[in-house]
Amino acid sequence: MSLTKTDALPAAIQPFTPRDVKIASWICFFAWTVAVYDFVLFGNVLPVMAKDLGLTESQSTGLNTWITAGTALVAFGIGPIVDRFGRRKGIILAVAGAAVASLLTATAGLLVGILGGLGLVALVLIRSLAGLGYAEQAINAVYLNEVYASAGFNGMPMRRRGFIYSLVQSGWPVGAVLAATSTAILMPIGSWELCFIVAAVPALLIAFAARWLRESPQFSARVEVLKLHKAGQHDEAEALAEKFDITGHHVETAPLRQAFSGASRRPLLAIGGAFLLNWVGVLVFSILGTSLLSAETGRNIPFNNALVILVISNGTSFLGYLFHGWLGDRIGRRNTIAIGWVLSAISFFVMLMMPAGNFGAVVTFYSLGLFFLIGPFSALLFFNGESFPSSTRATAGSLINALGQVGAIIGGLFVTASLASGNTWDSTAMWIGCIPIFLGGLLILAAPNRKPDAALVD
Repeated sequence: MSLTKTDALPAAIQPFTPRDVKIASWICFFAWTVAVYDFVLFGNVLPVMAKDLGLTESQSTGLNTWITAGTALVAFGIGPIVDRFGRRKGIILAVAGAAVASLLTATAGLLVGILGGLGLVALVLIRSLAGLGYAEQAINAVYLNEVYASAGFNGMPMRRRGFIYSLVQSGWPVGAVLAATSTAILMPIGSWELCFIVAAVPALLIAFAARWLRESPQFSARVEVLKLHKAGQHDEAEALAEKFDITGHHVETAPLRQAFSGASRRPLLAIGGAFLLNWVGVLVFSILGTSLLSAETGRNIPFNNALVILVISNGTSFLGYLFHGWLGDRIGRRNTIAIGWVLSAISFFVMLMMPAGNFGAVVTFYSLGLFFLIGPFSALLFFNGESFPSSTRATAGSLINALGQVGAIIGGLFVTASLASGNTWDSTAMWIGCIPIFLGGLLILAAPNRKPDAALVD
């Protein structure tokens, strides 16, 4: 839908100008970058944190599992809030939450030293707050999907929305590279605590800058329609709802119930299930990547070299975002996701079959694996917006996003059990990493396909 008739429209639902779109895209890019920075940073320094806190490998992965459970609860809870109070406020809340989580994480060593086991419980609660930062990707996707779907220039709909969104979503590898780079620079200076203190600064700045975002016209239109109905101006509400193709606007309904009913049920189950399976693999190869690469029973790469691999491989992930965003605009996002994840599973399988300690082989196939594992997320999150109406889009997107953390929980439990029973990191990554990624690539095909650049706007 292109909003080209601006007469008599309230200021809040005037169409986005090219300048508005640029501002929204840049702020969302930096918001996602700083949120990822904090989220990935914890996984990068976990081996060092675990050593400082006196934890074994299985204990550290177990701690990460409890943190992931808290992250999932927080990430899911924000969806209905965003559908009720707005996408703009959701972005501000998410980035501010990431900043607070970073600052508090820096106190973890002190808390454990004073409180012992209770200090670890406090760390779980603190890192659960980082679920707000993780949820930022779902809010980001909902907001930009609505902005891009509404923006029309010179009477024409915005083109190549998927590719443009992939530029914003590439904040994941950019944030991951910054996290790995800052770890390598700051660890010798002030250990892992300094890394989290530094991570909080840009997040606070972006949370402040997000105040300049405009609310999405689709959300603002739904709010205006409900206000008109409550004021008894039903004819005006009907006219505005017709202009914006908004249906089901006579009463406020529970977004969560809507997400599990009607045409939303199938994409919710298929995309959510595929996302869950994929995140089992994300946990193994991305979040716990330094553990896999540096472990003697894994790829046996020295920790500093493992950080170098993360920088290089996440750099290729940036290209993966652009490639899958471009491809999704041409063959459809569902098929793009499926192809990418299947190729990712194959790439990681080949890496694990190579001799341990082979730096060149690990760099090559680990980079390919992340290219096809992380890159399709630029298509996946935009695919969410194409699959659900605006009335439940944030709730469904946040639920799917939270299911990713459920997948990480399941993966964490299996990884912990596998390592505790004496299995190597290589065999653990094979069964708990490669296979779920492959299955997720197949399951996404059960979701209804959507024509590129077509979105549900009701």
